[in-house]
Amino acid sequence: MAKKKDKESKKARAEAKQKKALEKAAVKDKKKAKKLSQDDEEDDLDVEEMLANFKREQENFERINVENVDRPGQRVNPCIFVNPTQGKRELMMFGGESTSAETGTTHFHNDMFIYSLDTDAWKRVTSQNSPMPRSSAACAAHPSGVALIHGGEFSSPKQNTFYHYSDSWLFECSTREWTKIEQKNGPSARSGHRMTVWKNFIILHGGFRDLGTSTTYLNDLWVFDITNYKWKQIEFPPTHPVPDARSGHSLIPTAEGAVLWGGYTKVKAGKGLQKGKILSDCWHLKMKSDLGAIRWERRKKQGPQPSPRVGCSMVYHKGRGVLFGGVYDFEETEESLRSVFYNDLYTYQVESNRWYSMSLRAQRKKAKVAQSKSSRNKDKELEDILNQILDKANLRDADDEEDTRAIEEQLNQLKIAEDRENGDVDGTDDNEDKERAAAKTYEVRNTFPHTRFNASTAVVDDTLFIFGGVVEIGEKDYPIDSFYSIDMNKLDGCKVYWENLEDVVKAEKLGEQDSDDEFDDEDDDDEDDGEEEIADRKLESEDEGEDEDEEEEEEKEEEEYEIPDPRPWLPHPKAFESLRSFYVRTGATFLEWAISSNRDSKGKHLKTKSFELCQDRWWERREQVRIEEDKLEEMGGVEDVIEKDTSKSQKRR
Repeated sequence: MAKKKDKESKKARAEAKQKKALEKAAVKDKKKAKKLSQDDEEDDLDVEEMLANFKREQENFERINVENVDRPGQRVNPCIFVNPTQGKRELMMFGGESTSAETGTTHFHNDMFIYSLDTDAWKRVTSQNSPMPRSSAACAAHPSGVALIHGGEFSSPKQNTFYHYSDSWLFECSTREWTKIEQKNGPSARSGHRMTVWKNFIILHGGFRDLGTSTTYLNDLWVFDITNYKWKQIEFPPTHPVPDARSGHSLIPTAEGAVLWGGYTKVKAGKGLQKGKILSDCWHLKMKSDLGAIRWERRKKQGPQPSPRVGCSMVYHKGRGVLFGGVYDFEETEESLRSVFYNDLYTYQVESNRWYSMSLRAQRKKAKVAQSKSSRNKDKELEDILNQILDKANLRDADDEEDTRAIEEQLNQLKIAEDRENGDVDGTDDNEDKERAAAKTYEVRNTFPHTRFNASTAVVDDTLFIFGGVVEIGEKDYPIDSFYSIDMNKLDGCKVYWENLEDVVKAEKLGEQDSDDEFDDEDDDDEDDGEEEIADRKLESEDEGEDEDEEEEEEKEEEEYEIPDPRPWLPHPKAFESLRSFYVRTGATFLEWAISSNRDSKGKHLKTKSFELCQDRWWERREQVRIEEDKLEEMGGVEDVIEKDTSKSQKRR
C-alpha cells in the first residue's frame, strides 16, 4: 500500500514539474516572439532608411550640373563633335588630357564643354554618371540627336603605364544625359580609331592598343545600329582587299558609305623592332543595308596630293573633307628623327576624288543692305515657277499652304544664314547673351594658325573651328592652348578667340640658338635636303613614275585656273553669288532634276530635294568660283557686290 502511494506521489511531482516546464517554455517563447517582433520592426525601419539613402545617392548620381565658364582649360586629344539636334548651333567637347608644365604629370578629363555660336558662350556639363576620364577616344554624332563615344586611353600621372578602354557611351545632346552600352562582344579596347555615320549606322575602323613591349595596330570594321544599340563586326571574304591596320587616320561620310584616308602604323624593322610608317592611301567603303554585302574599294590618286603627314584628321563639310595641319617625321640619322609641322588647309572633294589647297583672302567691306523689292519679287517668282512645274507634272501637294510654306522656309533659312554672316543675327531667346556676343571683338588674321599636329577640328554650319594641338620642339611636346574659327564660305581670315604661344615661341628661340651654335653647316645642308624631300613628296605618289609626275605638274598648272567639273550639265554659280541668290536663279532647274530622280515624291518633298541639290552644287563648285572671284579682285579691286534692282526700268544712252 505504501509502495502504491509513493508511486502516485512520484507521478504527481513529475506532472507538476512538466507543467512548470511547459509554462516556463511558453513564457520564454512569448519573450522570444516579442523580441523577434521588435527586431522585425527595427529591420523595417532600416530598410526604409536604406531605400531613402539609395534614392538620394541615385539622384546625386544622375544629377546633371551645368555651369557657365569663360572657356575650357588647356587640353589635347578630346572628342569634339557638333550638336546634331535640329537648329542647334553648338560645338561639344568631351574629355582630353593635359600635362602640367611645372610637375610634368598628366591629368585626364571626363567633363563636357559646350560652345554656343549664337551666344559666344561656354558651358561646362558634369555628372557622376559620365564615362571615366580619357583621351584619344572616337566619337560620332547621329542626326537622331545622340552622340556615340567609344574607347580611348588613360595613363598614370607620369605616363609609365597605359590603359585602353573598350566601353561605349551614348550622349543625349538635348538632355545632356549619358547611357552606357552594355554589350560584351563589342569592339575591343583601343584608341586612335575613327568613327563616322551612314544612315542608321555608326561606322568604326582601326585604332591601336599599347601592350607595353609592343604596339598592336588594328584594321577591323564595326557598325553600331542606332535602332537597337548593338555593335556588329563586319567580316570580309578572305580574298577581299582591305586597308592596312592604322590609327590617327581620316574617316568621313559619303552618300554610299565612307572614305578613309591616310593614318599611321608600325611595321617590322628587324627582330623585335618596329618602325613607324605614315600612310597616304585612300579607300571608299561601300555600305549596304545587308551588312554582309559591305565592301572596300581602293581609290587611285588623282592630281596634286597633300604631302605625307599624320595628326591631321579630316572633318566633313558639304560633300568634302577639310584637312588642317599635321606632322611628317623622317630619319635624319639612324638614331634621330626630324619633324616638319604644317598649318596648311586642304579640301578633298569626295565625288571627284581630288585635293585642293586653300588660302585666306583679304576681308572685303561689308555692305548692310535691306532686302530690295526686286529680291522679294524674285522670291515670289521662284515660288510661282516651282508650283507651276509641280502642277504640270501633277505632283502638287493636296495642301496648297503646306506646299507654299516649304519654299518660304528654305528661302528664310538662307536669309538667316546671310544675316549671320553679316552680323545681323536676330532672335527672341537669350537676347542679352546675343547682345553681349555681338559686343565682343576678336582679332582676325590673314594667316593660318601656328603649325601643329593633333588639333581638334569641327565644322558648325559653314564655320571651321580649330581647338588646341601640339608642336614638338627638340624632344619635348608643347600643347597649344588656343581656339580659332575660319568661315569656309568666305575664307576671309582666321578669327582668334584665344591663343597662348609663349612656351612655344621661347622653345623655338632656344632651339634656333642651339642649332646655330652646334650644327651650323650640317643643319643647313640637312635642312635643304629635308625641305627638298618634303617638297618632292608633296606631289609624288608611291606608285607613279617620273613621267606621271611631269604630267601631274602640267595638270596642276591647268587646275589652278580650271577645276574639272564632274557635272557640267548642272547650273554653275556666278562669282560673288550667294547660295540664296543661286537658288532663286536656278531653283526651277534643280526641281526638274529632283522630279526625274525621285519618282515617288511629291510637293514639298521635291522642293526640299531640289534645295539640297542646289546647295550641294554650290559647294561642289565653290573652289572654282573662288578662283574666279580672286581673279576679279586682282583685276578691279572688288570690295562690295551690288545686286541690280530690276524692278525699275532704266535706259542706256
